[in-house]
Amino acid sequence: MEAASMANNNNHHIIMFPFMAQGHIIPFFALSLQLEQKGYQITFINTPLNIANLRRILPPSSTIRLLEIPFNSSDHRLPPNSENTDSIPPNLIYNLLVASTSLKPAFTNILSEFVNAGTPPLCVVADFFFGWSAAVSHEFGIFHLIFSGAGGFGLACYYSAWINLPHKNSDSGEFVLPDFQEAGKLQVTQLTPSLVAATGDDPWSKFQMKYLPTWADADGFLFNTIEELDKVGLSYFRRKFGRPVWAIGPINLPVNGPRKNGGIETELWLQFLNSKPPSSVLYISFGSQNTISASQMVQLAKALDKSKTNFIWVVRPPLGFDVNAKFRAEEWLPENFKKRMEDENRGVIVEKWAAQVEILSHGSVGGFMSHCGWNSVLESLSRGVPLLGWPLAAEQFYNAKMLVEITEVCVEVGRGSDFEVRSEDLREKIEEVMSEDGKGKEMRKKALEVKRMIEEARRGSSVAAMEEFLRAPLLMKNSTINLGHDY
Repeated sequence: MEAASMANNNNHHIIMFPFMAQGHIIPFFALSLQLEQKGYQITFINTPLNIANLRRILPPSSTIRLLEIPFNSSDHRLPPNSENTDSIPPNLIYNLLVASTSLKPAFTNILSEFVNAGTPPLCVVADFFFGWSAAVSHEFGIFHLIFSGAGGFGLACYYSAWINLPHKNSDSGEFVLPDFQEAGKLQVTQLTPSLVAATGDDPWSKFQMKYLPTWADADGFLFNTIEELDKVGLSYFRRKFGRPVWAIGPINLPVNGPRKNGGIETELWLQFLNSKPPSSVLYISFGSQNTISASQMVQLAKALDKSKTNFIWVVRPPLGFDVNAKFRAEEWLPENFKKRMEDENRGVIVEKWAAQVEILSHGSVGGFMSHCGWNSVLESLSRGVPLLGWPLAAEQFYNAKMLVEITEVCVEVGRGSDFEVRSEDLREKIEEVMSEDGKGKEMRKKALEVKRMIEEARRGSSVAAMEEFLRAPLLMKNSTINLGHDY
């Protein structure tokens, strides 16, 4: 039976439940739009402020139901109206994670209401930070999947590092993951501060040790990746959990941002790109949540100046300043840098947000200096653009490792926001990637190979994986497969 016709039945209703962070909400929302096009009825659950933000970008014709789950940040040692990692400093993200576990009773009530109304969902698709939602779903006999907007390799390293804490047994600062040795050697500098400091007895460790094992309760895993690119990481999940793993990416993310207020700015970078030769512009962005330190910012500006590379740089206030404040170029960049770059038509500095997909799609862009968040990685590789990796948080360090060592489409230029970076080192790496021959040429060739791989997956393996995932809950209902759970 076709998905669209199946979805006409009342029970072809899918619940989407992401963690409260843009890097999680956006892939979930994009997947929701894709499933809606296949005829499925979608209920998207999140906290009130996140739902209000989504309401503004929901297409008018959409039938997706946006459902608020009660949450008051002030009850959880968080500032008022703090419902997203984008709105809080890094030191409070742990508080938001812990606070998110308080959603369990309200989520239980939501499922109970659907079941009692005679419209139980076909399945729940939840965030990997909400592993606890599997047990709740199974109380009602509902199929449960974990969806990761992160790639398989990065999430496998993240899971294994927290579960095993292998760096604690290393004197050299180098170690391997005992249950994921195919990932190769890792260094302590590739771990987040909370993981470096983890003892197994600290609050972060206790949280991870309690909730990471709940992934085993899920009926399967969905990844916003492609099988051919990410087979090393995906194989870890198949081996570790013995559950189906479906690579259904890349999910087309909705392109939204303050462009309605930035028509002049958009015109500015578009004119700039149109004036440059093919593959000659370096695009720089560290994502919607991350930033580098003021001293690193100065060194990067000096490197760009010395290299004579054309660039578009999306800037946010440096570490330690209000992330939502206006960018003060005269204070945070070398004297007269911004004006001189613009006067010489060598660079455009954009505040906070740019139309990333459109910029990466332009033929003048030849490289992307990125924090290696997975959404950005996919957007870059889908357009055949190689990367300069500067991971800053979460699983970004592992993404960069995979892109450098396995995919060979990236040169790592920095690690984190607290290391001392030299402009000369940055200049060398920028020139290496942006060069028309040598390593730059080779990386662009490999990036184009990955682009073709992604295009083929969009027509083949990812389509098949999506169809399999949508069949799985129905097969379970018909008791023709056993996924290891008694309901």
